[in-house]
Amino acid sequence: MQLTDTHAHLYLPEFQEDLETVLAKSRNLGIRYIFMPNIDSSTIGSLAKVCTDHSDVCFPLMGLHPCSVKEDFEKELELIKAQLDQGTYYGVGEIGIDLYWDKTFLPQQEKVFRRQIQWAKDMGLPIIIHARNSFDEIFHIVDELNDESLGGIFHCFSGSLEQAKKIIEYGGFKLGIGGVVTFKNAGLDKVVEQLDLGHLVLETDSPYLAPAPFRGKRNETPYLIHIAERIAQLKNTSIEQVAAITTANAAEIFNFEA
Repeated sequence: MQLTDTHAHLYLPEFQEDLETVLAKSRNLGIRYIFMPNIDSSTIGSLAKVCTDHSDVCFPLMGLHPCSVKEDFEKELELIKAQLDQGTYYGVGEIGIDLYWDKTFLPQQEKVFRRQIQWAKDMGLPIIIHARNSFDEIFHIVDELNDESLGGIFHCFSGSLEQAKKIIEYGGFKLGIGGVVTFKNAGLDKVVEQLDLGHLVLETDSPYLAPAPFRGKRNETPYLIHIAERIAQLKNTSIEQVAAITTANAAEIFNFEA
């Protein structure tokens, strides 16, 4: 059985003490691929080190997170673009719009999102979309820019069935399903029940959003198994089937051979 964590931040300080243990547990559980999106210029170095030291299992993505879009966004974008031009990255992310904490920089977030989408299209890379309290704003931009050269993952999807169907209709996108699917009253389980596995990929978003029974604690890639198990229950299938299909979906997005 091979599983893929399409979204984890194992390069953050939360894993400074026990990264080796976390990765060993991941390998033992059959988690063969871990894709790690960047946050901003401050995380480029730590992301590169983890992915270089563990190149058999950790694969880097490069982008500017919407929560890091401030007055200096042009300088940040310059550094991100230099990385994309110089390094080997499997996608542009994580990018998008976040209106949960602060709406002050919405115009700048939209500009940064558009710019990074264009880079991804030019480079033939998928995008990893962060959409928090911002589906309408995200859809407005993707409606405008979507074509056969655009694809990727709507990370940490927790929207409605209607929103899921709209994303699927774009053609090139998968839905990233994480720990929220295990939460009792979140409602995501009801949506996932009605979606074909061919549209889903698995993710942890470590160290955030740990699944039940670890909710509120540090999330880590080995907990991906709990997300896969819950989806298997919802779809009335085996965890092996969930692993095979979602890893094949990830391979399609990130262009690797599973």
